[in-house]
Parts: sequence; structure tokens; C-alpha cells
Amino acid sequence: MRLNIPTILTLIRIALIPVFVVAFYLPFSWSAFFAALVFVIAGFTDWLDGYLARTLNQTTRFGAFLDPVADKVMVAIALVLIAEHYNSVWITIPAATMIAREVIISALREWMAELGKRASVAVSWVGKFKTAAQMFALTMLLWRPHSYIIAIGYFALYIATALTYWSMYQYLLAAKDDLLAD
Repeated sequence: MRLNIPTILTLIRIALIPVFVVAFYLPFSWSAFFAALVFVIAGFTDWLDGYLARTLNQTTRFGAFLDPVADKVMVAIALVLIAEHYNSVWITIPAATMIAREVIISALREWMAELGKRASVAVSWVGKFKTAAQMFALTMLLWRPHSYIIAIGYFALYIATALTYWSMYQYLLAAKDDLLAD
């Protein structure tokens, strides 16, 4: 396997995960900003590696596998960190819902791929909006400089949660015939 720029960016995103966690727990006034910044940088590398892979025609099987893994791990860790930080059912339920959705949809995609029907559970526009709302909410809830930013983060988190349910419903509906077949 030869490494290319998009794959290197994905590996950098994976390397940022422990940096992100350590930054979150640093006992300094700037640590929340730094953790949010690392999260935003990771999100930017996600966009950039996808863009470069397509425009430079550098898509690889390894990159196609690793990219969503890096994204899901970073987001799941961010969800766990905010659930722990805020110690509130109003954050924990959306966080648990989003993590559960990722597990369910990943399993569904794997199962549908075994049936040769992976395309029927491809990423939809609702999923893309869910991801954007989720990334915005997590950034605000990680940064938390003022109570109004936290309120915006909560609002965005609930939008992302609604989109999480909607996109999961769409995926399950697309696979319904295969799921319910005897």
C-alpha cells in the first residue's frame, strides 16, 4: 500500500484523537477552546481528504475504509466527552442516540453489502445535514465560552438528533424488504 495525501490526512485525523482528549481535560482556561479547535481541524481534514481523493483521483480501498472509521471514532469520543462534562440527561440522551445510530447503520451497511445491496443504503442528503448539525453542535458544546454559545450548541444538538432519527428511518426503510424477508 502506497500512502497518498488523502490517506495521510486521515491518519493525521486519527493521531489527533488523543490530542483532542488530552486537550479536553487540560486544567487551563484555554483548554476548551483548544479541544474545540482540534475537533474543527479534524473536521476540516475530513473534508479536505475527501476533496483531494476525488480531485486528485487518489481514492483507495484503505482510505475508503479508514476515513469513516476516523470520523465515527472522533465524533463518538466528542459525544462521550460532552455527555460526561455536562452530566445532564439533556446531553446524554442525544449523545447515546447518535452513537447508537452509527452502530446500527454501520451494521446495516455491512449486512446490505453482504447481500450485494450496499448502494441502497448510501449516504443521503439528510445524513449530510445531520453530520453538519452534529459537528456544529459539538464544536459549540466543546468550546463553551458563554452561556449563549452553549444554548446554541444545545439547539443544534437537538436538530442533529432529529436528523439522526430521520436519517436512520430512511436507511431502515430502504432496507425494509431485505430486513423483513424470511
